[in-house]
Amino acid sequence: MDARIQPQSSICSDSNWEETAGNDVAPIKSNRRICLVGTLASDTALRTVAESFRVPVITSKDGEDCAQDDSFSTVFILESFEGDVYNCLYKQKQSLLGPLALQQLANKNEPLPDNTRPLFNLAMTGVVVCFTGFRNKSDLATLVPLIHHMGGSIRKNISEKVTHLIANICNGEKYRYAAVFRVPVMNPEWVYASWKKRHDINFSATVDAFVTEFKLKPFHGAKVCFVGFAEDEKKHMTDILLSNGGTVTSLDDPQCSHVVVDESSVAERPETTSPKVFLVKAEWFWTSVQKEICLDEKEYLYDDYVEQTFSPTRRESHQATPSSASRRKRKRLHEAVLSLTHQQSPGLHKRRSSVSDAGLLSVSGSFLDCTASPDKALTDGTESSIDTPRKGLTARQQVFLELVQTESNYVDILHTIITMFKKHLEEMPEEEALLNNTELNLIFGKVPAIYETHMKMRDELRCFASSWSEDHTIGSIIVKYSKDLLKAYPPYINYFEEMKEVLTKCDQSKPRFHAFLKACQTKPECGRQSLQELMIRPVQRLGSICLLLANLLKHTPKSNPDHAELQRALDGLKEGMDLINEDKRKAEAQVALFNMFNDIDNCPPDIVCSHRKFIAKAEVIQVSTTEGLSSKGNSLVLFLFSDLVEVCKKKSKTFNNAKSPTGSVNSLQRPKLYKHVKLLPLNTIKKVIDIKETEQCQKVFCFVCRNNDELKERVYSFAMPDEDADKAGFLKTLTKQMANNACTPDADKFLAYLESHQLDIDTSDMNKGTLNKAFKFASRTKLKVGRAFSFNKTPSKLKRAVSSMMSPFGSSTDYLHTT
Repeated sequence: MDARIQPQSSICSDSNWEETAGNDVAPIKSNRRICLVGTLASDTALRTVAESFRVPVITSKDGEDCAQDDSFSTVFILESFEGDVYNCLYKQKQSLLGPLALQQLANKNEPLPDNTRPLFNLAMTGVVVCFTGFRNKSDLATLVPLIHHMGGSIRKNISEKVTHLIANICNGEKYRYAAVFRVPVMNPEWVYASWKKRHDINFSATVDAFVTEFKLKPFHGAKVCFVGFAEDEKKHMTDILLSNGGTVTSLDDPQCSHVVVDESSVAERPETTSPKVFLVKAEWFWTSVQKEICLDEKEYLYDDYVEQTFSPTRRESHQATPSSASRRKRKRLHEAVLSLTHQQSPGLHKRRSSVSDAGLLSVSGSFLDCTASPDKALTDGTESSIDTPRKGLTARQQVFLELVQTESNYVDILHTIITMFKKHLEEMPEEEALLNNTELNLIFGKVPAIYETHMKMRDELRCFASSWSEDHTIGSIIVKYSKDLLKAYPPYINYFEEMKEVLTKCDQSKPRFHAFLKACQTKPECGRQSLQELMIRPVQRLGSICLLLANLLKHTPKSNPDHAELQRALDGLKEGMDLINEDKRKAEAQVALFNMFNDIDNCPPDIVCSHRKFIAKAEVIQVSTTEGLSSKGNSLVLFLFSDLVEVCKKKSKTFNNAKSPTGSVNSLQRPKLYKHVKLLPLNTIKKVIDIKETEQCQKVFCFVCRNNDELKERVYSFAMPDEDADKAGFLKTLTKQMANNACTPDADKFLAYLESHQLDIDTSDMNKGTLNKAFKFASRTKLKVGRAFSFNKTPSKLKRAVSSMMSPFGSSTDYLHTT
């Protein structure tokens, strides 16, 4: 049976859309009965359900005989709501039920209905529907009976009783009412999809997930043209438009419904072919996506934006577009747009930026560094630079005013982050929330403390600016708040990368949050900067203050009482920034340690320790068979820590997904990349042997190990398969850590050399370069290369060579050249 069944012609008239008090109610008779029609007469389970209503249950082939009997009020149970039997009984205004409706009424202990409207199931019980945007009444003639058959009802006019609006357009009074009062606006497919599930006894059309799936897209039926956007941004907006029910068109299309304009770059008002087209700002587009509803275009008109910006005291009445006869207004708008375009800073035209730009903030690579270029640090991105020097101001006063100006701009940025983003996201109703509480705290939780401190400091600086005196001790203000600054900034700086990662992940995985960020970016308060760019400002600010204080100190005579205060403030900030940088390095090391622990299967839990630091990593191949380690030819990874070496085996299924141990903070969600093999404390590694390279033996080295409770030493031999691997650098780093662990300054005593010919290597089965090829193959395929390496179990000469080296301070033999 087709979901779009053909209804009775009597339903098509407008007068039948709305429920009335008496149209569908049959006269109540005391003697009720149920008639199972057609094949349902042999359904014993259904008969049992019917008998539960405690009324007579009869059967009939087509129900005609029962319909003629006026002595009973008969409820007919039909398997299908189409065909001759259904049409005949429907025309006679008999009470008709589907078998599912009978079962659902019985389950709910509800009586048989008294109305004559056919009821197939209760999937839309309690649903009150209103329609808008349907020009073709045949569509309504199909939808209305389906809603009735599922227990729903219809209202012609929208009111507080309406639970769902079924729309064919994203406009009109009913649509606006639904948007304001949060009435779900549904696609007509919601009804058809519900009817397809009519045989599911547990189905309800009002389940949240099902309603969300069939909500009307915000740009349903809209034909949109984008003007003034960069190509990549335009393509991105086009993809968003298509996924939200709209289509892209051009300015000369007479069917164009909306022209979305980038007000920051369009120098001339676009000419449209239709006077009914809406000329709107980009904010309308992104806010509609965020709220999943087509917002009122009159609140976002491009013409009004230009008029208000050009003449703020003047406010024209809202119109979709100016009349074709109003040439003067068009000329005025054109001149205003040209004026705005020339006045705006080129920096405001910046569309995209990566959060990773934070890595370019300073010359030294530190998050807080006073050595950055003055121009970059002093302007702080969106902060306004001071005008050219004015007559009558001393150099000291000019630098101070620059400090006040940049501080004010910085506080405004923090205010924007808190009010436009943090506060707005926190105050959203639970059903509309874009981020959960954990995400909000990770992104914005550290900002308020910084904001409150800088706001107090700005107010005191402004007081000095309003009553300037050369004897003002500016440094005392900085010293006063230095402790608060150095308390507020470390939590933000230390976990800036984690915050950035959470923000980026939410931006990429949550379309409504992405639209919210884009809509905010179009507002003047953000200066067309993204939230990611704004969140970098606290990372830059302390370095900027240091540069300004240094410049201020330069223009302050030593006889001025402020000179000592400025020097004290500057020294305190620099010392505090050094501590912040050190804390950040420690925090990063701990995060790396936790990530590494989560990447290693069966990793010993005591590897996570507050005093332990990750130092380096080397990918190797085991080239000898040694008891207690792995098999010859296996691909291993050596993780060097400050006091031990963790030996791991790579898992073959995750080679392509392997990441640096300092990678994602969400390592708990990643698959295990490695399997634990052995922990080698550095105090058990007595010597590191560097094997000099030949064509048959490249990048090979050995560990000579012995525990205190062992009589014999163990020799572990490895080779680096990567041609670009820095073996010398890794071994130097390793021996340095061994020296630190042994509290000795001489790291060279732990490193020895052997010639390759002093090892028992059988190369008879290898041509020239075979070993090198094997390394390349292992590096490329990550497979075992067993027979490519023909080391004996433990070369006898190597045993003799290392026998006298159990003490790291022992003398060398003829075979070892200690460096």
